[in-house]
Amino acid sequence: MNKQFVAALEQELAGCVVFGAEIPERFHADWSGLGPVRPLALVRPRRTEEVATALRLCNRFGIPVIPQGGLTGLAGGALPREDGIVLSLDRMNGIEEIDTVMATMTVLAGTPLSTVQAAAEQAGLFFGVDLGARDSCTIGGNLATNAGGNRVIRFGMAREHVLGLEVVLPDGTIVRSLNKMLKNNAGYDLKQFFIGSEGTLGIVTRAVLRLQGKPGAMVSAFCGCADFDAVLALVKVARARMGPSLTSFEVMWPSFYDFMTGSLPELRRPFVEAHGAYVLIESSGLDADQTKDLLQSVLADALEEGSVSDAVIAASEKDTKDLWAVRESVSEYGRLMGPLTAFDLGLPSQVTGQFVHEIEAAFKERWPDAIILSYGHIGDSNLHLVSNIPSAGDHQPHDDIADLVYGAVGRAGGTISAEHGIGLLKKSYLPLSRTGEELDVMRRIKQALDPNNILNTGKFLSL
Repeated sequence: MNKQFVAALEQELAGCVVFGAEIPERFHADWSGLGPVRPLALVRPRRTEEVATALRLCNRFGIPVIPQGGLTGLAGGALPREDGIVLSLDRMNGIEEIDTVMATMTVLAGTPLSTVQAAAEQAGLFFGVDLGARDSCTIGGNLATNAGGNRVIRFGMAREHVLGLEVVLPDGTIVRSLNKMLKNNAGYDLKQFFIGSEGTLGIVTRAVLRLQGKPGAMVSAFCGCADFDAVLALVKVARARMGPSLTSFEVMWPSFYDFMTGSLPELRRPFVEAHGAYVLIESSGLDADQTKDLLQSVLADALEEGSVSDAVIAASEKDTKDLWAVRESVSEYGRLMGPLTAFDLGLPSQVTGQFVHEIEAAFKERWPDAIILSYGHIGDSNLHLVSNIPSAGDHQPHDDIADLVYGAVGRAGGTISAEHGIGLLKKSYLPLSRTGEELDVMRRIKQALDPNNILNTGKFLSL
């Protein structure tokens, strides 16, 4: 490593930097499954000015910078490089202000999502982003990947929840654009350059988040449907009848439902009979009785019309947890399946059912012992696939699997990334979802803001 660079880091960021073997192993990898990499150095700043110092020094010496949040990303976007530093924002953790009148929250980027959710609730408000990794993922990472989650159908992606940002550019310039107004059309909306950019254009250090009124009640129901056409009929009537009270619409194919409930005895099976698809609906509202009555009415009509074959409505908090436990059992994949190849796809809703049928069949034809699980948010066009080939052991044919799935996605007119970003794992497939002209514009923006290509070097785009 450049001795001048090391000396400058040690002098200007004393107490924030460690090198080589002193770097804890948890900073060597993210949740992508890619092999761990020990970086040259780990910088853990406590203040925005220290982030700026780190970037200024790395820019001067041409050292790659890999930003890290909660390390829950699945695309390899936070995987270190041997020739670069890791910049972790885990010490920049805390809520600085909650404005209960204008419903905003100013928060440091390293703050876990669950902390933001709890603080909003304590203030009588509600933060609309929710992910299964809520206790580990951070706001900075959520914004860098434009995270989605369980409630996108009602509240939108992460970018819909941001009013302002503080960002540090690759040369160390601090851009404070901590807008708190819902209406502000004074020039370019700069925050949108950085949301979803996966840390390739700047490092988010603070955010002003937009909060919502706290729902008085949230009611969940588990539905069994004959097939995916019935699922589409159900989501159509739910949107029309429930409007903004429709908070979540989660779909599980039998491949997922049967495997997870069969592998985890603690999971409660809502139905005795098998169904062609399963739907978890969440409804929210100000009045508990009205919210439940509306959901019951919608499901009663759906049962009569045939889009729903059976349904169970949660009658208690325990019932709600039991129903959601089926969907959130994804956290047990590693224990149940071993090495995974996971996909976060977006597809036009009308082709999703046929896509799942064909891709599951293609897996079985290519790898007869394949475990392939299909589930997703669907109400927002998001499909997740997770696969394991037991006979391959630790040597899963990741590249062959990716070629199979992403090729089918491209032919179906979908996107290779709905909510987890591109990172390393999807980089070579990006042209399947973006035109050459779009990619050219992205490279121009990257070149303008990061001409020395130090931020998340090698991820997402290549210059």
